[in-house]
Amino acid sequence: MKIAVSSQNQTNVTAHLGRCQKFWVYDVDETTIQNKQVLQLTKDQSFHESSPKDSHPLDTVQVLISGSMGRGLARRLESKGIQPVITSETDPDTAITTYLAGSLVVSTPEDHAHDHEAGNDHEGECGCNQETI
Repeated sequence: MKIAVSSQNQTNVTAHLGRCQKFWVYDVDETTIQNKQVLQLTKDQSFHESSPKDSHPLDTVQVLISGSMGRGLARRLESKGIQPVITSETDPDTAITTYLAGSLVVSTPEDHAHDHEAGNDHEGECGCNQETI
């Protein structure tokens, strides 16, 4: 199974999935990490910039873990057969191991406030279903 974790700085789980361009992609079995590598997206490939209708480099993962995402982005992932997982865990490796153990503390997209920078006019393209401030 493949699990991606948003990690813009390659150290912590990134909070805003829509703008993230760096992901750890883990190959795992039922209980352990087999391999891990960084996937670098271009700005155009970020979820905020890309179309839900197009193929995406993360389409091959079964689970995507992030610090936050909007309901629209969660639905976008689900429509591609990817389980969206939101957690407050900040360490990517710990997020994976606790997910595999079934003990990762998760929340739903509705639990997260989704702030956009003032002047960000993406008109819902990311699927976050939030109005700009």
